[in-house]
Amino acid sequence: MPDIYVREYSPAGHLGRHMVLDPRSLAYRRPYDGGQPLRATAWEPRLPVLDQRNLIAQGIHTADAYGLEQDVDALASCTGNAATALLSILLTPEQAHAAALNLADAAMAQHFAIGLYADATACDKWAEYTWPTQDVGSSGLGVAKAMRNRGLIDQYGHATTAEELCTLLQTGPVLLGMPWHAAFSDPDPDGFIDADPTWANSPLEGGHEVCVTALEAVALDDGTLMPEHSYLRFRNSWGSAWGDHGDGRLRLSTYLTIRDQADVIQPRIDSWSV
Repeated sequence: MPDIYVREYSPAGHLGRHMVLDPRSLAYRRPYDGGQPLRATAWEPRLPVLDQRNLIAQGIHTADAYGLEQDVDALASCTGNAATALLSILLTPEQAHAAALNLADAAMAQHFAIGLYADATACDKWAEYTWPTQDVGSSGLGVAKAMRNRGLIDQYGHATTAEELCTLLQTGPVLLGMPWHAAFSDPDPDGFIDADPTWANSPLEGGHEVCVTALEAVALDDGTLMPEHSYLRFRNSWGSAWGDHGDGRLRLSTYLTIRDQADVIQPRIDSWSV
C-alpha cells in the first residue's frame, strides 16, 4: 500500500502502537486559521481506569476467552484501550450499553478494549498478522477504522500542529499515538511524564496510544500559543496506580518535540459541532 506511511515499533505487553498515516484522511484535517478561541476544556471518561497489564489478576483469562493455548498477563492493546476510554465519553450510557461496553465493570470494559484491539489489527491491512493469532500491536488509524466499521463513530479528523490539537480538544477528546521514552513511565506526582528535562535522552521503548481528555492549561501571548506553558491531560491504560490516579500530563512543547513520530485522531459522530 504505497500511499500509507508506516513506522513500526516493537510491541510489548504495555506498548503496542505503530505510527500509520494515510494522506487521504490527513487531507480532511481542520487547519487552525487563528479565528477559533482556544480555552481550557476537559472531557471525563465514564468508566474506571483500565489496565492492559495484570490481566489475570483482573479475572481476564485470554485462553478461554480468545482461544489461546495459555493465558497472557498483558497485551499490546493500547489502541483499543485508548479508544474505549474515548468511547466512554463520546457515547451516551444507553449507546454504550447497546454497543456492549460496560461502563461500570473494569474487567468487562477491558474485554471490550481487547475486542476493539483485535478489530484494529484486522483493519491494519499493511500488517501481516492479527490478534489473537499474534500480539502485534495496532495503530490509531486502525482503531479509528474499527470503530467506524462497528458503527460507533461516523468520521474522524486529524491534527498535525499544536494549534490544531488544541482546536480539536474544544469539541471532544482525541487519540494520541506517540513514541514512548523510558522517562515517560516514571511521571512526577502530578502525572507529568516530561517532568525530567532530559526525558528525550532516555531510551525509546516503543509506541503507545493514549486518550487525551483535557487541555488543562492554555497560555496565549497576544493570541499566539505558548506551548511550554500549555499542557494536556490524558487517560492511560496501566491502572489507577500509575501517574495521577491513572492519568498523565504533558506539555504542548513536548508534543511538538515528538510530533514527527506522533499522530492525533479525533473520532466523531455527525451530530458534533465542529
